[in-house]
Amino acid sequence: MTTPQRTDVLVVGAGPAGSAAAAWAARLGADVVLADAAVFPRDKTCGDGLTPRAIGELDRLGLTDWVRAHTVNQGLRAHGFGQTLHLPWPGGNLPDWGSAIARTELDDYLRTTAIKAGATGIDGARAVDVRWDGGKVAAVVFARGSRGGERFEIECERLVVADGVRSPLGKVLGREWHRDTVYGVAGRCYVSSTKPDDPWISSHLELRGQDGEVLSGYGWIFPLGTDAGGVNLGVGTLATAKRPADVAIKPLMGFYADERREEFELGDELRMPTSALLPMGGAVSNVAGPNWALIGDAAACVNPLNGEGIDYGLETGRLIAELMVSTGSTTGGADLGVIWPAVLREHYGEAFSIARRLAGLVTVPRLLPALGPVGMRSDLLMTLALRWMGNFVTDEDRDRAARVWRWAGRRSIARDARPPFA
Repeated sequence: MTTPQRTDVLVVGAGPAGSAAAAWAARLGADVVLADAAVFPRDKTCGDGLTPRAIGELDRLGLTDWVRAHTVNQGLRAHGFGQTLHLPWPGGNLPDWGSAIARTELDDYLRTTAIKAGATGIDGARAVDVRWDGGKVAAVVFARGSRGGERFEIECERLVVADGVRSPLGKVLGREWHRDTVYGVAGRCYVSSTKPDDPWISSHLELRGQDGEVLSGYGWIFPLGTDAGGVNLGVGTLATAKRPADVAIKPLMGFYADERREEFELGDELRMPTSALLPMGGAVSNVAGPNWALIGDAAACVNPLNGEGIDYGLETGRLIAELMVSTGSTTGGADLGVIWPAVLREHYGEAFSIARRLAGLVTVPRLLPALGPVGMRSDLLMTLALRWMGNFVTDEDRDRAARVWRWAGRRSIARDARPPFA
């Protein structure tokens, strides 16, 4: 296929955020190019879990039947401090079920969905620079080949940057990650299991190191269904610049697997172990300019309380596409540098602010061992925690738990030295 020389909307990064943006922009009538540095299918470090919030966005894309053909889970099995609680997904204005699909398959299918919607897909092309026209991005410079010997440009009216947690193109545009608020350090692997159809995803909130100390994080085991024949197993810890994570993730993951092997009927081999740093809770600045915007992981749209990012990637992809089309921004028009940060703060600012404040408390030594047993003794508290931690409070919710969460978010963001996305 001949590489296009120009397009209305150029999307860099074909993960859930970028593919959703490309699919929605193409469905809304824009000329779209979706480019990625990798050749698909490709892997991505992730827990692979799809919460009801993510399921809702996949349903908007018309993918419910495809997702249901994979594993379906009904909620979270929370372990810790001598307790095990089964917490169904809260439902309400969101679906009452979740799933888990390996990112190698999920991302490839979402990219295909965008291409079927009309986007032109380009893979194996790494975005390395931009060409400016005043304060606007006139074109993105791509490199191909193992040594980046072949270079070419694609001109665009609007640029959507969805190139992940490291966001190399975002850095070119001035994106800065602030580590004074909480961030994640996580690793995952795949393990065979004789219980791949477990209807619950499991999270161990009492994550211990090899010396028996309680760590500021959690472990997870997400069944992937009979066809996959195994589970996604991983560990994540929380850190800040003041209290960095002093833990080797991959050895910790191996220790965690050993501790859970008998209970979850796990195999011995940890396949494809990978790890990553996760900017969280909108802890980045310069998320947009006159005709460009960062979305998904690139904009640190990751839940500080559970590390979930797929739902926010899908949501921000849809939101930026709708914004560009509704304001005429696919061919000029509104200044995304003003509008997009305001949209992100409107949708996520309060929730991210209180979530990262609470997650930061978990990094305080001895606080989790003191409070964890109290919370785990109450189904009510843990049910509320599941709803808040998973950000299952929608704009339509008017119940008491939703009102309390919004009230806490407003108070929290008013005290932030640097609010989300600022």
